[in-house]
Amino acid sequence: MGTQIHLKEVTLTRDKRLLRVAQKMSVSRNLAALQVHAAVPMPPGSKQGVVDLRKLNTEELRCIKPSDNTVNPFANMKIQDSSFLDEIDDRSNCAKCSKSRKYFCYTCYVPLPCIAERIPSLQLPFKIDIIKHPREIAGKSTAVHAAVLCPEDVTIYTHPALPDYSTHTNDVVLIFPEKGAMGVKELLHPLGPPSQKRPRPHLPFSKVVFIDCTWNQTRRIYCDERVRGLRCVELDQHETLFWRYQRGKPKTYLATIEAIYYFLVEVHNATATTPYHGEYDDLLFFFKFMYEKIHSQYDPDCLRAYKDL
Repeated sequence: MGTQIHLKEVTLTRDKRLLRVAQKMSVSRNLAALQVHAAVPMPPGSKQGVVDLRKLNTEELRCIKPSDNTVNPFANMKIQDSSFLDEIDDRSNCAKCSKSRKYFCYTCYVPLPCIAERIPSLQLPFKIDIIKHPREIAGKSTAVHAAVLCPEDVTIYTHPALPDYSTHTNDVVLIFPEKGAMGVKELLHPLGPPSQKRPRPHLPFSKVVFIDCTWNQTRRIYCDERVRGLRCVELDQHETLFWRYQRGKPKTYLATIEAIYYFLVEVHNATATTPYHGEYDDLLFFFKFMYEKIHSQYDPDCLRAYKDL
């Protein structure tokens, strides 16, 4: 007789781990079955609540859902469905540089042709420059997400090749938590509250600069004379969902795409006459997809980035 594994409620991470065990057992002609919350019809001959994973095709396996007890931090956001990205198994060539990539090219900042028409595209109320540390790995940087999703408004530079902002200190601000940095509300305070005659006040800046690197590398860029003279703006406290662990740093140290997103939301809330309704949520399109992918493959309780500091 084969072996049966009965579980009442398991997380998606544990499902995948047990699935690998089940596949190994099937090679030796053992029957492995898991009791999971499945969004697929029960195969003929299966006991109620027990699914024989060997009898499910690839699409049915993808429909297996974790317990409803799991928390989705993006549940209340208006982010375009990214499930079609799961259908992409192979890498393909970038239309510009012809290098092998998946989803998007992190050197040309363009989506691959196979998804170019299916991803969101955003227009921002101001321009954004991102200064990347030369040792920051481009393929792991979330700054690329912004350049791919907002091609008309986001530009990425690699230090030391960057513009000289020292002559534009009046209309350029730097998002950096330096001592004495002002908050978004303080930055926008001279504008006064929005009114019916002036529903969207003219912003006191035309460009915002973000630094993209680990927090231990930020000083090299911040101390550059071309950047040093910019007004520094600090965001409100937000906890990161980023999966890359940074030793000794608090959870309020955000990934670059998170910082861009929260700055846009804070500016909107401080200047618009209507509440925020997800206008910039699609900035987290790739971030959400990769967050969910990481959490489906690894147990979040074992990831150092999500342990209490």
